Amino acid sequence: MDATLVETNKNNALWCYKGFKSYQPLNTWWYEQGVILHTQFRDGNVPAGFKQLDVFKKALDCLPEGVEEVKLRSDTAGYQHDLLKYCEKGENKRFGRIEFAIGCNVTLAFKTAVAQVPDSEWHPIYEDRGGKRMKTGSQWAEVCFVPNELCHSKNAPEYRYLAKRQIFEEQQSLPGMADPQLSLPFPTIQIDTKRYKVFGIVTNIKEMNGEDLIHWLHARCGKSEEAHAVMKDDLAGGKLPSADFGENAAWWWIMIMALNLNAMMKNIALNSSMANQRMKRIRFSIINIPGRIIKRSRSLFLRLPKGHPSYDILIAARKKIAMVQMAWAPSG
Repeated sequence: MDATLVETNKNNALWCYKGFKSYQPLNTWWYEQGVILHTQFRDGNVPAGFKQLDVFKKALDCLPEGVEEVKLRSDTAGYQHDLLKYCEKGENKRFGRIEFAIGCNVTLAFKTAVAQVPDSEWHPIYEDRGGKRMKTGSQWAEVCFVPNELCHSKNAPEYRYLAKRQIFEEQQSLPGMADPQLSLPFPTIQIDTKRYKVFGIVTNIKEMNGEDLIHWLHARCGKSEEAHAVMKDDLAGGKLPSADFGENAAWWWIMIMALNLNAMMKNIALNSSMANQRMKRIRFSIINIPGRIIKRSRSLFLRLPKGHPSYDILIAARKKIAMVQMAWAPSG
C-alpha cells in the first residue's frame, strides 16, 4: 500500500504536506500480478495513513478466488495500530492472520530504545553486486520496544521491532557562509560520538532473518514508485481534466483500468521480453507504427510494410489472444 501525490493547479485542489496543490490517491499494488488491486482517490490534504484499514479491507475483497495467502508491505503511513491488530489477530474471515512488514514512526521513545542496543547486536546489511555479497554500510538490530498505544491492555498484540542505521556524515559549510541549519528529511540519532540515520520497522513475522525481512520490505519501494510513474506520466494520470473532484476521480479510475489491462496483455499476449517495458516502448513497437487498415468481405485487415520488425510480434500476440478466447469459450 502506498500513496502518491498528483500535483495540479486546479482551483478546487487542496494543499498537500509538501506545500503544493495536489490530490493524493492511496493505491494497493498486487506485486505478483503487477496490477493495482484497489485505489482510493483523495484530496491532497488527506494524510496517507487516514483510514488505511478500510482501504485494505476493500482491497482484500477485490482478490479473486484461488488466492489463499496475503502479506502486506507499507511505509510509515501504514503504521496504524488498528491495521496492525487486524492483521495480527486474523480478523479477516477469508485470509486469517496476515503477515506484514511496515515502517514505524521513529519517535523519541523508539530512538531511546535504539540507543540502548549494544554495538555487539548490530549486524551488517549486505547486497549483491555482480554476484558478490558486499556490505552496504548499513546495519540492523532487533529493538526491545513497546509503544505507548499498546501499554494499556494486557491483551494487546506483541510485535517485532527492528531498526536500521547508517552513519550520517554532515556536510561542512562552505567558507564564508553561515550554517543554514537545514532540516533533514530523515530521522537521526546520536550514539556516543556518532550520528546515524535511523529507520524503524514493525512486523509480525517471527521466523524471517532481520536482514532478509528488511530487503523484503524495501523491495516494495522500486515497484510502487515505478507504478506511480507509469500512472502519472505514461497513462496521463497526472494530467487531470477537470476542477471537479468526482470527474478527476473517474479519470484516475479509468487510468487504473488502462494500467491493469496493459499489464495483463503484456503477460498474456506478448513475449516475456516485453513484460517490464514501459508504454513508450510499447507504443514504438506496436501502437504507433505505419500501417493500412482494409475492410473487405466482412473482415478487417492490417497491412504493414514488408519486413516490418513488429510483424512477428503482432502475429504472435493475435495467436495468444485467440487461444485465450478459445479457453474461455462456453462448451457445446
